[in-house]
Amino acid sequence: QVQLVESGGGLVQAGGSLRLSCAASGSIFSINAITWYRRAPGKQRELVAKITSGGSTNYADSVKGRFTISRDSANTVSLEMNTLKPEDTAIYSCNAETNWSSYWGQGTQVTVSS
Repeated sequence: QVQLVESGGGLVQAGGSLRLSCAASGSIFSINAITWYRRAPGKQRELVAKITSGGSTNYADSVKGRFTISRDSANTVSLEMNTLKPEDTAIYSCNAETNWSSYWGQGTQVTVSS
């Protein structure tokens, strides 16, 4: 079992920055990858950024060059978001993949005002 808790969301003006954190507990050494997803009102959930246990990363085209995913410690992954746009407004959730399951946090709201 893996438990995930997101933090760091909030309200920011366009052009500003936020840093989200995803803290994992439980069987953290079974995690193969952690992915940040977001869901905007009226839209489908989309992958934002992913980091594997080996450190490989990939990003949605819409956030490349603005967002950076990184592993801060054995149990914490961060998403640094710069040059935020109103279209980045969404609930951001982290997901942990293991060999046998997938786990979700509760999500954190990010609102970017124009």
